[in-house]
Amino acid sequence: MSRRNKLQKFAEVLSFPNVYENFDASKPGLAGQGGTPVDLKGKWAAEHFKNNNPITLELACGKGEYTLGLATDNPGRNFIGVDIKGARIWRGAKTALEQGLENAAFLRTRIEQVNLFFAEAEVDGIWITFADPFLKKGKENRRLTSSFFLNLYEKILKPGGLVHLKTDDPTLYGFTLETLAKQQKYKLLYHDDDIYSKPLPVPELALKTFYEKQHLAAGKTIKYVRFQLQKGN
Repeated sequence: MSRRNKLQKFAEVLSFPNVYENFDASKPGLAGQGGTPVDLKGKWAAEHFKNNNPITLELACGKGEYTLGLATDNPGRNFIGVDIKGARIWRGAKTALEQGLENAAFLRTRIEQVNLFFAEAEVDGIWITFADPFLKKGKENRRLTSSFFLNLYEKILKPGGLVHLKTDDPTLYGFTLETLAKQQKYKLLYHDDDIYSKPLPVPELALKTFYEKQHLAAGKTIKYVRFQLQKGN
C-alpha cells in the first residue's frame, strides 16, 4: 500500500461513526467522529451501541474480519475490534458501515492501554485471533497472553468472562498454556492443538480470516485455548 493511500485511509477513518482512537496514555480520552473528544469508559453499550448488550473485544483485530463475523452471527451482542494500525481499522470499519453492522465498532489504540478505555467488569469476553507471536528472544512479554496482558484483561473482564486464543503458532500456543499453569487465578477451560481434526468446541471457531485460510493452505494446524481469569485468587 502506498503512503498516499494510507494517509487517505487515516483521514477517512476519522470521519467514521464507529471508530475511536487514542495514542497518548497520559491523556486517556478518546477521539470519535471528526476528532470529537468522547469518554466511553463504562458507557460503551449505552452511549455508542445504544443498548445494554454484552461486549466482546477482539484484540489485534487487523482488518476486523473476526469482529465482523462475530457481529454478523451474534446480533444480540456488541463487538469491538482493537488494533493500532489505522489502514487495517479502516477496512473493518468501512465494511461494518456498508453492511449495516451496528453492533460492531473499532478502537484504534495500543492494547497496552486497553484498560484506560473500559471500566472494571465492562467486558464480557475477549478474542485473540492470530496475533503476532513475537518469536524473537526477549519479546515474550509482548505476547498478548503474557502475564502483563492477562493482568490488564482481568481489570476489565466481568467475573467468569472468557478469553479465547486462536493461533497457528505452536510457540504462542505452548507459551499460553505455560503462563496459565503458573498461577491458580488462571483457569484453563479447554485447549486443542488441531481444532479442525474434530468437532469444533464453540461455533465461533468456524470463522476463518484471510490469513487463517493461508495458514491452512500451507498445511498448518490451528490451535485454540479458552480460559478464565479469576479475580482474588
